Amino acid sequence: MRISSTSRPPRRRLLTAALATVALLATAGVSACGGSADARGDAKTLRIGYQRFGGLSLVKARGATPGVEWSLFESGPALTEALKAGSIDIGQVGEAPPVFAAAGKIPFSIIGTSVPIPQGEAVLVKADRGYRSFADLKGKTVALNKGSNVHWLLVRLLEANQMTLKDIQVKYLKPAEGRPAFDSGQIDAWVIWDPYFALAEQPGVQVLADATGLASNREYVLAAPDAVEQRSDEIRAFLQRYREVTDWGIAHPEERASTLAPELKISQDITTRALARSAKPLAPVTPAIGDELQAITDSFIALELIPGPVDIRSRIDDRFSAVFQ
Repeated sequence: MRISSTSRPPRRRLLTAALATVALLATAGVSACGGSADARGDAKTLRIGYQRFGGLSLVKARGATPGVEWSLFESGPALTEALKAGSIDIGQVGEAPPVFAAAGKIPFSIIGTSVPIPQGEAVLVKADRGYRSFADLKGKTVALNKGSNVHWLLVRLLEANQMTLKDIQVKYLKPAEGRPAFDSGQIDAWVIWDPYFALAEQPGVQVLADATGLASNREYVLAAPDAVEQRSDEIRAFLQRYREVTDWGIAHPEERASTLAPELKISQDITTRALARSAKPLAPVTPAIGDELQAITDSFIALELIPGPVDIRSRIDDRFSAVFQ
């Protein structure tokens, strides 16, 4: 099924330029060589968008991937915006970002996935608040990153507890905003994924629920349609490297953690804990994967969180599936 020595300028001007640069880097992603993702790119370079901790982080940390330019993004929605802008050729996201991106008419193909990773996302609360189940959050403030994998987890938790979005106060915060809001008590619960999840597991923090039995929390590999059509050999070679590194990491967990911790800039013990539950094998896309994503899409449409109709099944492209077998 086929369904990327002069007078110094005024201080105010320098400050304005600096702030503009920071804003640009925060929204567009920063490449490994220090520049912002360039929509024009280099015809010989495969531009890869990755997130902290996802499987592609390990590929980058392991090196030996010639002809690749890396761009880091804080979340899946930011990465799909880069696909829209033509700044990257391939990217890795969770299960909700493709849904929101498809609803936003962003062109992409889904070329790979992973086995389920339900323990890799969770609802965190402060232990001294006395919450015992998700139902106890009725009327409380729950924060999450809009359009990320945890958005689907929230929907499923509400369904499982006979609640609706009207029963809680939803606050959309990026990970960098969610952690200080959680630590300071400005929110009652934070729905978050690894490694932010593992970083927040401090004394006094309680895991109220994870996605077990509710959401698959798969990783998805997205690609720009023109890259898929014009650079399939390069993409296949990169995906093969991705598969090899992922399998190596699963077979060598201690070396995986020691390799990835410096890349993530977090301690090895936290990296090890997060990887133990969140690093899983890659898997090919199949019609069943398309059905799974379509069910998620239809639920978001029914809740009026995205406009419909959206045919996400048509985004499945299995031409690289042999790499993941």
